[in-house]
This record gives sequence, C-alpha cells and structure tokens, in this order.
Amino acid sequence: MRRIGRYRLVAIDASADFRHPGNSDRIGAAGGEELALATGRGQDDLTDLEGLKPYPRDEDVRLFGIRDAFEDDRTEPADLKIPVVTVGDLRTWGPDDLARVTAQSYETPELGGFWVHLDADVLDPSVMPAVDSPDPDGLLPDELTALLGPLVRSPHCVGLNVTIYDPDLDPDGTAGALLTDIVVAAFAGRSGS
Repeated sequence: MRRIGRYRLVAIDASADFRHPGNSDRIGAAGGEELALATGRGQDDLTDLEGLKPYPRDEDVRLFGIRDAFEDDRTEPADLKIPVVTVGDLRTWGPDDLARVTAQSYETPELGGFWVHLDADVLDPSVMPAVDSPDPDGLLPDELTALLGPLVRSPHCVGLNVTIYDPDLDPDGTAGALLTDIVVAAFAGRSGS
C-alpha cells in the first residue's frame, strides 16, 4: 500500500507490540514488534523495504484494545502522538461509536484508506485462550464485533489481517470458530456472539 500512497493503520491488539532496538535489547520476534516495524523502528530489511520507511506515519496509526494494566505499553506510542485506547476506554466511550468516528476521520483526500490489523489476543482469554499471551481483562466477543464492524464496512477500509490465533492451543476448534464468527458478523453488521 505504501507504494501507491498514504494509508492509515488501525491496530486492534492487547498490547502495543512496539518493542524495538530503541527501547529493548530483547528484539527478534516480530509478534511483539509489528507496530514498531510498521512505523519504521527496527532493522532496515524489515522496516525500509524499497526505501519506503515508514509504512504508516505515526500520526496515521490508531491503537485499540490495550489492556488497562499495561501502562508501559501506552507510554511511548502516546508520546509519539499515536492514540492508544484501552479496553476500559472502549467500554466507556462505546466501541461502535469510537469505530465510526475513527472510520469517518479517515475520509480525507490525502489518504488512500486504512488497513485493520486484528490480533486475537485482544479478546479475553475466557473466550480466546488460543493465543501466545492470554492476558486477562480483554474484550468480549460483542465488544470486538462492535469495534470491528464499522471499520471493516467502511468504504475506506482496504484490508484486514488476523494474527496470533494458535490452532495448536485450540484442539477442539471452538476459539477459532468464535474468531471466525466475530469477523463474519463484523462484515455482516450483526452481533458476534
């Protein structure tokens, strides 16, 4: 997308995934670094393909679903003017309303649209145990559907990816079926549970 214009990124994730050489000496696992890599922080062979670094600008990123307890995850992105919305914030403001306002704010001529990155660990482990970091106090299925729906149904949404779901941790497939139902319901505009 960066080849053809300026795009924004909506990351829906339990943590910022903003680990990079400037804030950690424990790097090398893209699963904890994807937002840092996307915004140009990290090794050049990942962050500067074709000299297009950064892929989205810091001001074009929105981060939703961070656990309220993850204070450290919020500090650096917030200092960089990347809006960080916690689970508690989403519950206070309403996930549907926040998603609609976000999608509408991306309706500007200088933007080609936006991409949605969905990390399955944003869901509470009581409903999504099949992730590498099942941290408590996450979103519930209806909350994620309400947040995801207005974003993916926006005519300015150019794509969606889903990450971190681990089928090896879901032997009966119920967590994967739930995640699928949420995504399908978001596109269809109905409840996900």
